[in-house]
Amino acid sequence: MEIKVRELREGDISELSRIEAESFSLPWSAEAFRELLLRPYCNYLVALADGKLAGCCGYTDSFHEATIDNVVVALEYRNCGIAQIMLKKLMEQGAASGIEAYTLEVRVSNRAAIHIYEKLGFRSEGIRPGFYEKPVEDAMIMWKRNKI
Repeated sequence: MEIKVRELREGDISELSRIEAESFSLPWSAEAFRELLLRPYCNYLVALADGKLAGCCGYTDSFHEATIDNVVVALEYRNCGIAQIMLKKLMEQGAASGIEAYTLEVRVSNRAAIHIYEKLGFRSEGIRPGFYEKPVEDAMIMWKRNKI
């Protein structure tokens, strides 16, 4: 399988919305993704697997600290390394833009995602009780700080 990563485009949003809806109990809307395209402080990438949209990830930059807002991979492409490929590319671009640290929240029960984030250098730095809805669950706060 050939994986390519590129910037999110308007033409990706319909399929991306479908992937979101099948992946999350509170998915982002198509309009939310469209708005990202207008924000110069947001960087969103998609992964294509053999030309088919397979996932998306992105961050919001706030004073050289990036909050990774969303990571999603289509069900049929999970466990293929796509999230890790996208996140590596995202952080390469972030480093080139002056990002000094990355943070994210992840459900404490999402062991697969936590494992990926740890492989990429993220470390747990706390818990946000009851952060998630449907179902209610705590979030692990993770950070990756670039070496100075």
